[in-house]
Amino acid sequence: MKNEQEEVRVETDSIGTVEIPAQAWWGPQTERSRHNFSTGEKMPLIIIKALLQIKKAAAQSNAELGELNKDKAKAIVRAIDKLNALSDEKLYRHFPLTVYQTGSGTHTNMNVNEVIAHLANKQQRQTVLPNDDVNKGQSSNDIFPTAMNITASQAILQLKTACKKMEQVLEEKKQEYGNIVKIGRTHLQDATPITFAQELSGYQSMLTHDLQFIEEMEPSLHELAIGATAVGTGVNAHPKLAKKIAEKLSIIYQISFTSDMNKFYGLTSHSQLNAMHGALKALASDLMKIANDLRFLASGPRAGYAELSIPANEPGSSIMPGKVNPTQAEALTMAATRVMGNDTTITIAASQGNFEMNVYKPVLIASFLESAELLSGTIHSFTEKCLRGLQANEEQMKKFVEESLMLVTALSPHIGYEESAKIAQKAEREKTSLKQAAIASGKVSAEQFDTWVDPLAMTNNHKKNNER
Repeated sequence: MKNEQEEVRVETDSIGTVEIPAQAWWGPQTERSRHNFSTGEKMPLIIIKALLQIKKAAAQSNAELGELNKDKAKAIVRAIDKLNALSDEKLYRHFPLTVYQTGSGTHTNMNVNEVIAHLANKQQRQTVLPNDDVNKGQSSNDIFPTAMNITASQAILQLKTACKKMEQVLEEKKQEYGNIVKIGRTHLQDATPITFAQELSGYQSMLTHDLQFIEEMEPSLHELAIGATAVGTGVNAHPKLAKKIAEKLSIIYQISFTSDMNKFYGLTSHSQLNAMHGALKALASDLMKIANDLRFLASGPRAGYAELSIPANEPGSSIMPGKVNPTQAEALTMAATRVMGNDTTITIAASQGNFEMNVYKPVLIASFLESAELLSGTIHSFTEKCLRGLQANEEQMKKFVEESLMLVTALSPHIGYEESAKIAQKAEREKTSLKQAAIASGKVSAEQFDTWVDPLAMTNNHKKNNER
């Protein structure tokens, strides 16, 4: 609430008068929302910036179509340019509203309209009105979902960059470690050998496929609801306004946006965001698996697998000197759990398109942007501060291969499954090497064992199945 000593000005909206902090750039609708909805995080700044660009494109387009006085349009554009020139910290001061407000995002749309009008009115004599001028030919119902798709598109571009860098580093690690043979594991038990490059290729292919899923759905985010206005009919908007705005936004963001979509769908459904976030959830699941595998393989250094060494970025314990923890893997997997939780939020929010409009828009886009930002940031950090410095412990890998009983699989084509199983069981029971047990069985000579049991040959590496 306002401090008793705080200077205020009085403004009027359709409900009545409102006291507003004298230095505030916003108007009465923002002030009402500020007091009526004070819980939760603020509306993401990227949404505000997208709305500013939409308002600029709208003012210019309306002026070109003869729908808005050119002097007013110029004042609106100058005001927006002034806002865009501010630092993020200074800009954010003028947009105090939270995500948990009206489900259409109307309060944030009006916050933007009011701030622009306030600045525009300092520059000229004609009064620029938040609704009639800045919001000309628009409704929160089509403007806010337009901003949703724009910001989601931006976030996806950043995420793709992070994923591609991780792909590249995995490729570098494959080349670095080539044909190092290690033991494979299935069901958390020893299995037949693979090369470390082959194991890394599986991780790399996960990212390749996740990127493919994302890129296949990416164009759907470029369809904008602009021009729908209140319920999808385009009432009070010039027929050519939506196309003009989409063209200008395409130039600003260097993304091929289009207004050519079913407007009734654009207001009531957010299946594009829902489906795209499903791809983000799939990516999060794969990242969870990759990070878990690598941190388990790096467990130790004396009482774990110790097949890998990870960079020591910071002390790992407040009590145990010299301890190194897989902190980058922990951060990445925590981010993955958040994305999975956000997917549930988005799924439910996207299902609430009652009649002509979905009224869960703010929480839907805030959850989407959080997921994309978390993934982009933690993938980048994991790649640069863990994966890039990852080292294979070749001696440990070799030791596990030599001690593995599953090398007996190479004997099966020569002496049969049953006899091979007896050899493995004998070696385990008597705590001898597989070779000793095989020779003792009388079924295999030392020379045959050395010929048939070749760990590198067992990886079928000549088939290049370590490639993507």
